[in-house]
Amino acid sequence: MTDSTLLQTLSRRNFLKTTAALAVARCVPGMARNSAGSSNANRLRAYVGTYTGAVGAGSNGEGIYLFEMNADTGKLSGKRLVAKTPNPSWIVIHPSKKYLYALNEISDFRGNSGSVTAFQIHPATGDLSALNAVSSEGAGPAYLSLDASGRYVFVANYAGGSIAVLPILADGSLGSAVDIHRDNSFIGSAKAADAPPGSFAISGHDAPHAHMIAADPQNKFVLATDLGQDRIYTYRFNPATGKLTPAERAPFVSLPTGDGPRHFAFHPNGHWLYTIQEESSTITFFLYDAGTGQLSAQQTLSSLPQGFAGSSFASEILVSPDGKTLYAANRLHDTIAVFSIDAHGKLKHIGETSTLGDYPVQCRIDPGGKFLYVCNRRSDSITSFRIHRDTGLLTFTGHYTPVGSPASITFLS
Repeated sequence: MTDSTLLQTLSRRNFLKTTAALAVARCVPGMARNSAGSSNANRLRAYVGTYTGAVGAGSNGEGIYLFEMNADTGKLSGKRLVAKTPNPSWIVIHPSKKYLYALNEISDFRGNSGSVTAFQIHPATGDLSALNAVSSEGAGPAYLSLDASGRYVFVANYAGGSIAVLPILADGSLGSAVDIHRDNSFIGSAKAADAPPGSFAISGHDAPHAHMIAADPQNKFVLATDLGQDRIYTYRFNPATGKLTPAERAPFVSLPTGDGPRHFAFHPNGHWLYTIQEESSTITFFLYDAGTGQLSAQQTLSSLPQGFAGSSFASEILVSPDGKTLYAANRLHDTIAVFSIDAHGKLKHIGETSTLGDYPVQCRIDPGGKFLYVCNRRSDSITSFRIHRDTGLLTFTGHYTPVGSPASITFLS
């Protein structure tokens, strides 16, 4: 074999090896590279639920949208409408990653109820196929969550003032409620006891208004806030039947009248719980007894800057994955307040960041803990912020994502 023939043979072998390697890379998830040079492993799916209805009336979305999230830059791209469904204002993904559940914040499902819709997630495309919809057992549902086993959906019906437990069937669809609770024994004051001076943040104290429901980290108790009653209820959870029984030691804890508890967040240690009050714009730190479900208040402070006067409605509360920082969203003030968490669970205000949008109804941290996303309902945009790991403070990424009336965002990693 001559030298020139040998070189041609080697070149041909290298070409074939390179071609084969590229073919494998295209077939194996995470090996292919995009034009920017980042791998598919750094791309996540993000689903966004919206308020739907008449354009210009504050409900400009069409249903549930799918985006691709760049885990390096935080940018959301490739927007696609994957489900047309009314007011999917809260969405969650099943632990199996096969199903997505969306509440429908309506009051006319089979009478005067809201509903919850189950969707199957197509693994190759992320598209959604509706499995079924069932009654939420109350009007205007505002929140839903799953138990740790992925066998039940918990839903809080704001307008109906009730909570319900829906079973998840073997095929991912939903069954009718196995338990429903509604307490009418007490209504709080119209004006918040701890409201800022000059506040007109008055709403929700005309009747019971269940606002959030979620299991504790041990999946032993289920907690539910009622804004109209200024209470946090605690129920013992039976994972075999889905039934909720009021906790023996302390079936509920009361917040100052009129303050309106909205959402809560557990610390990663499972023993500290933080609530945000919508009408007073306050945050309360509780010690949580995982054995009894009992809550003991330790600290209350404002989610707004010192000296603030006027109206604002607090909306969301998050604890960072490392447990060092707490974030609180303020509507009308349109900021994310940032608090450090000390070794004893107490909070210290360390800063705030404009959401660069109008009326932030929800915010979420991505699975990698690098970015915080804010759903600005009235300005039809999602803004993203990089989280500084050393301080917990936020810096705008420069990315605005247009979407009509965004209400919630969740990630599929």
